[in-house]
Amino acid sequence: MSNAEDSALPFNAEGSGSASHVEQGQQASEGAGSAPPQHVEHGQTSEGSHVDPAELSAQARQKRRIAQLEEKIEALESGRAAKERQTNYFVAQGRAVRRVVALFDSIEDLVAENDRRYDLDEDAHHTLDEDRLEIGYITFTNTMRWFHKKAMDMDYEEYLQMLKLLRQGSDAARGDDTSKLKALVSEWVNREFKPDPLVDPDDKHSRGFTNDACGRLLCPSELDWNDFSVSGIRDRADGYIVTDLSFPTFVYEKYTTNPDDLEEGLFKSKILLQAYKAVFTSPSSAKDVEGDGDGADIIQNNRRARKSFNTIKVKKHVAQIIKMEKVTPRSIAYIICQVRFALSSVTSWRSVDGDFDYVQFWWTIVYFFERAPGREARRRTDRLLEWWTRKVFGRNIGAKQQVSETMSIRVKPANSWNGGAH
Repeated sequence: MSNAEDSALPFNAEGSGSASHVEQGQQASEGAGSAPPQHVEHGQTSEGSHVDPAELSAQARQKRRIAQLEEKIEALESGRAAKERQTNYFVAQGRAVRRVVALFDSIEDLVAENDRRYDLDEDAHHTLDEDRLEIGYITFTNTMRWFHKKAMDMDYEEYLQMLKLLRQGSDAARGDDTSKLKALVSEWVNREFKPDPLVDPDDKHSRGFTNDACGRLLCPSELDWNDFSVSGIRDRADGYIVTDLSFPTFVYEKYTTNPDDLEEGLFKSKILLQAYKAVFTSPSSAKDVEGDGDGADIIQNNRRARKSFNTIKVKKHVAQIIKMEKVTPRSIAYIICQVRFALSSVTSWRSVDGDFDYVQFWWTIVYFFERAPGREARRRTDRLLEWWTRKVFGRNIGAKQQVSETMSIRVKPANSWNGGAH
């Protein structure tokens, strides 16, 4: 045996080699894989090499930093999601403003008028336009009952952003309704009157007084469209003008007027009910407006409502989003203006169409309900609103509509940045 081999052999206490010891060493070497792991000192790897403690500390700091960044990202994503939810909420709520509050006045103008009044004497004089804005503000806050608290909890920039989003939603909704009714009204007119040629759902130029069916519906109710003398309206001849001072025929039940009682059948037409349901409930609900007008459709409407409620997931309609449970005067005025525009040949939304002023027309309808002259007239308008509620929502709301009797009601301003707010 060589010296190298001798040096590798284990020695006994006396220093002499032993064959049994060699065999035991070989067996220990072969069983090394099953031996328990050896203790590794701090800063030493399992292979016995040493690691710089500073490097270990740096790795630990990096792990902590990564964990902190992940927490920040999660917080940012959570905040972004919350902001998106709030943005969507304000836009969705804003979609009610044009429909049930004010078709032409801006939210900013409504709020500014209320703020202006806050420090004025109660007997201070106000113009008609100022009174209209104040009543609009009252209607707005009655509809958006969350508005006061939200506004008071916000800083000025957040408040301005909220108003911007509400306005964005309101204008988008008006545009969406205009586009929707453009197609639906043509469909309803074609089905009801079967004109030749049919009303083109995409072309507004073929509508208006040049179209026999549309012209018949747009004709002032006190005139007979079949009378030859009315042909001047069709031709837009001098002396034949159509203004907002007359109710068009399409607002009357069965599109006919009783010259001895101009309130008979007023605001009870089929096309108005169809348009109202298409906007406030759903286009599909507009297909069912054939009740007799005295509540015979209540059971069927309630059955349909329960069926929708019990489905797994039903998309909320406008009335549900704004918690609207009864038809209001301003929502009726909104629909009438939209239907009138859909029947006309005007291609883009505007407040004035020739001699017809939509702003004044809208206010004429609103005042018919909100300023009914006398107790008996108010009873008639209340009954009419109850009829509308039954037809649209399928239930009779016996409580009277809450209509302001006075124009100078004191309402706390929505924010604390205007000079009149406290």
